[in-house]
Amino acid sequence: MPRSTNSVASRAKRKKVLKAAKGFYGKRKNVYTVAKNVLEKGHTYRYVGRKLKKRDYRALWITRINAACREEDMSYSQFMGKLHEKGIDLNRKVLADLAMNEPESFKQLVAQVK
Repeated sequence: MPRSTNSVASRAKRKKVLKAAKGFYGKRKNVYTVAKNVLEKGHTYRYVGRKLKKRDYRALWITRINAACREEDMSYSQFMGKLHEKGIDLNRKVLADLAMNEPESFKQLVAQVK
């Protein structure tokens, strides 16, 4: 009896990989084995990138809060310490948004903490 292969499923699998690799440079977009390897690596970077994004945003928020605090003659660490002493629970995302978009209310917050 001849060997039977499911060519429909095989082709679909390869097409799926090549479709996902669309836009890549050179052989990465049209050679199945290369595209498969590049996509595997890309998926690991995608996972790591989600973790790095959180880190990057936190660093950005801290930088923005620090810059706004320095205008009020206070360092970031002093500001955060006094916030916790007073029991004001605002996360860094909200504080950075206040510092950027509503500087007057941020100044009032700093004055309240001093």
